[in-house]
Amino acid sequence: MVFIRSEIGPILDIVRTVSLGTRVSRLSHRPRSRRRRGRSTPLVVLLVALLALASCSRPSVPKPYGYYRIAIPDTAYAPLDRPGAPYAFDLSRNALAAPVDEPGEQWWLNINYPALNATVHCSYKPVRRNLNTLTADAVEFVYKHAQQATAIPEREFANPDARVYGVFFHIQGNTASPYQFFLTDSARHFFRGAVYCNTTPNADSLAPVYDYLRTDIEHLIESFRWTD
Repeated sequence: MVFIRSEIGPILDIVRTVSLGTRVSRLSHRPRSRRRRGRSTPLVVLLVALLALASCSRPSVPKPYGYYRIAIPDTAYAPLDRPGAPYAFDLSRNALAAPVDEPGEQWWLNINYPALNATVHCSYKPVRRNLNTLTADAVEFVYKHAQQATAIPEREFANPDARVYGVFFHIQGNTASPYQFFLTDSARHFFRGAVYCNTTPNADSLAPVYDYLRTDIEHLIESFRWTD
């Protein structure tokens, strides 16, 4: 039997107080033998009851924090349907590609995941002797999340046959954008993507969503090609 001092301490104080009061009462009354016989039984009952109560006490153990289960859909892919675009790739059937009307820009799009409440924001820029600037801007967008990130590992990608080269960034931690990437042929085209979940960032609760999106993004990169 184990007693927790913080719980048993106040109970023992009560026992001592009751016991002391009983002893004083015994000394102030006669006959001693008759008083002892009349008072001992209630004291024993009280001690047994209080000790039994203490033995049943246990320190409260907080329950582990849980999250709602997120239903992750099965994955299948089909070619992106966007005639005239300077790029092509496989798109998840669970996603919807929506053109973005950006003044002065062309071929931007959002890849929306309604079931996951997530979006991949994609932009396209023609390279006009400004590849270094476009690359620096893409990296700057990534490191805007550095203050909230715990780490930002990166992985290079190269497909010489398709003239596709790029970098994939995993922005770890409770960040607004867990994944970003850019792709280029180093001469004419520059494509950038950034994943955002439309909810409060929580890497633990959104882990199944992040894992699913990472698989989709990696498939997008591996299937990516320029159309000219």
